[in-house]
Amino acid sequence: MNGLLAVVEGLRERAVTDDPEAEAGWTVDEHVHELGTERPGEPVPDGIWERATALVRDYDFTPPELLRAAYLRDSELLGRDILLDGRFGPLRFLMGVRITEVVDRADEDGWRIWGWAYATLDGHLQRGQVLYRVAKHRASGRVEFRASVRWKPDPRLGPVFGLGWGLFGRRSQLRFYRRIGERVRERAVLEPPGRRTSGTGPLVLVPGDARPDPWDHARLRVAHPVRGRRLLPPAADRT
Repeated sequence: MNGLLAVVEGLRERAVTDDPEAEAGWTVDEHVHELGTERPGEPVPDGIWERATALVRDYDFTPPELLRAAYLRDSELLGRDILLDGRFGPLRFLMGVRITEVVDRADEDGWRIWGWAYATLDGHLQRGQVLYRVAKHRASGRVEFRASVRWKPDPRLGPVFGLGWGLFGRRSQLRFYRRIGERVRERAVLEPPGRRTSGTGPLVLVPGDARPDPWDHARLRVAHPVRGRRLLPPAADRT
């Protein structure tokens, strides 16, 4: 756990690589998942909107077979650094992101919206931003989970990772955004009350319902794969 804590704390020294004003060639995706319907008007206490918002606030909705994450327990939401632990075949990619925006508003179309956006940090396979929001249409009671994504592969990808991204990256990316919609729906609508995150001490480990992965002991961890690349041998006590 101490090794993981050091990696999370080290994210503070990494720069944001998202720069939409200076670069072209972005791919923009919008993923909208309907969660259900609650009573019209403002969000219902402990209703779908509030439960989904709690999941999004803690980043507690990722599919554990694809992505897990860790962040400092005492960190404020705005400015929080999150270490992503992506799983792909025999590898685990450790990459950093930083929360750069928090959204809390009612728009002119009658939606009550809450969420946040993160930007990629140096070392990530991609550059860009992801904006997660939970939205309730107050007139109808409809609740949605939305993910707005602006991304491009980091231009410094080497030939091996560049080939891997070209062959599997887009497919894995679309699978991830499909699964997070399923996960928010499952956990906000179908899961009994009593949501939890895991981890003790200074780190929060999400998702809180993740079970130990038997393959983790055999996977190689690639820390910050684009820059300062190094392979870390499997170790039972690293996460």
